Amino acid sequence: MRTIPERDLDTAIWHKSSYSGGSGGDCLEVAADLPALIPVRDSKTPEGPKLFFSSVAWAAFTSSFK
Repeated sequence: MRTIPERDLDTAIWHKSSYSGGSGGDCLEVAADLPALIPVRDSKTPEGPKLFFSSVAWAAFTSSFK
């Protein structure tokens, strides 16, 4: 299991999902600037836990919505 140093996430550029509304409801953010893993977090609690996907798993996940 690969560990991502927290400092890497501190400098990550997070992007809110285009499907997240502006009303403060359910919001998902991803940081795609890390080479091997895609971190995902809840924008309402950015200091909270993050999920990590391999780039292959993330591509499969996002392609299922197209």
